[in-house]
Amino acid sequence: MALTELVTPVPKRQTLGADVHAQIRELLTSGRLRPGEQISLRTTAQALGVSVMPVREAVYQLVAEQALEVTANRSIRVPRMTVSAFREMTYIRVHVESLAAHHAAQHCTKALTREMRGWNEKLEAEMRTAEPDAAKLILFNRELHFAMYRAAQMPLLFKMIESLWLRVGPILNYDLRSGSPRVKERTAVTHHQRMIAALDKGDTVGAGEALRDDIQSAANTIIAAGVLLDADDAGDEG
Repeated sequence: MALTELVTPVPKRQTLGADVHAQIRELLTSGRLRPGEQISLRTTAQALGVSVMPVREAVYQLVAEQALEVTANRSIRVPRMTVSAFREMTYIRVHVESLAAHHAAQHCTKALTREMRGWNEKLEAEMRTAEPDAAKLILFNRELHFAMYRAAQMPLLFKMIESLWLRVGPILNYDLRSGSPRVKERTAVTHHQRMIAALDKGDTVGAGEALRDDIQSAANTIIAAGVLLDADDAGDEG
């Protein structure tokens, strides 16, 4: 689905640039924009009901954050990622997000595990449907993870994780879209159950291991799907 069909008009106030940035950022993080998808400043501005200037500011801020890229012909698009870059990002995510899981286990409350179980139940129920909605799967999965990351009570670490998900969000489409083996087998649900059980017991090691297995399992599926670029292909892009 095109970006122009996903955004909603923003209110006319002085924070237009921030509003536009927040909407596009959310679409990237939630995986509703796909790798390689092009973004037109003019049509996006029309969809948002604003001038081109705040859209341009927001888009180029996201380019600076490496969430979007400018191609050789000056068009703006969601980046595609090489296998090696994805492996590196996965390695970083495993360590950074496992650290958050470790600290979340130290600060875990019944409210946290209740919230996470709720998201996991929604995720499982959607996976059991005949045609799972990829957008819902990504939303439920993300809300579960970020509930735990917030519970770590480490604001700087949380910002780092947000930045990582901003870049990896579009790629998660390929893991949680309908038809993925991990969806059919509800693999993420099982990892989440282990994670929640560890959090409930204050098991810092167990929570980190379950989180690591969840991330790595998804990464293996994405790599095996062949949707990432080889280094040679990346040189031909643009």
